Amino acid sequence: MRERAKQLRKASTVSEQRLWNWLRNRSFGGFKFRRQVPVGGYVIDFYCPALKLAIEIDGRQHETVWLADYDGVRTRDLRSRGIEIVRITNEQLVRYSMTVEAIILAAIEERTSQQ
Repeated sequence: MRERAKQLRKASTVSEQRLWNWLRNRSFGGFKFRRQVPVGGYVIDFYCPALKLAIEIDGRQHETVWLADYDGVRTRDLRSRGIEIVRITNEQLVRYSMTVEAIILAAIEERTSQQ
């Protein structure tokens, strides 16, 4: 899994790079996020261990039935580990970046209030 995460970091999409620029260096909400983090048998796009908050960027391929089913299983497994998942599509990130920012900040606020 660690090798796979390393490969994914090197081959990040434009949307992943854009969101990483927001999240890196504690510049988003003051929390440390890591990218392409192995957790269990999965690699999470962006993860804040302190909040147990994962952010996933989904491309169009996630709209297919088989991948949507896999995402559902994956989400349930990660939630059973206490990790909350925020899913954002590439289109949302490009077209509605301020809304995406608000969604992430709301998730951060919700997780901090639960601690």
